[in-house]
Amino acid sequence: MFISENFIVFPEGDVQEITGRLSINEMVDVNGHPVELPLATHKTIVFRVARIKTNEYKGSSETLNYLEQMTAEELLPYAGR
Repeated sequence: MFISENFIVFPEGDVQEITGRLSINEMVDVNGHPVELPLATHKTIVFRVARIKTNEYKGSSETLNYLEQMTAEELLPYAGR
């Protein structure tokens, strides 16, 4: 049996397990779920997947998705009108 685990790593270093896989530059909320566009406002907390690292072990693997928080200015193009 092979076990795959996925985690998000916040900029402060906190780690949280998530259910699915993410991709580079994907925009996610604080729970690691992809955000729906357009955003209600540009003042929403949104993270971007900056780096992905996979560690392989005998019988398992863990994927670490490193996040960076997006600024309000970066979110302006994604906010609804």
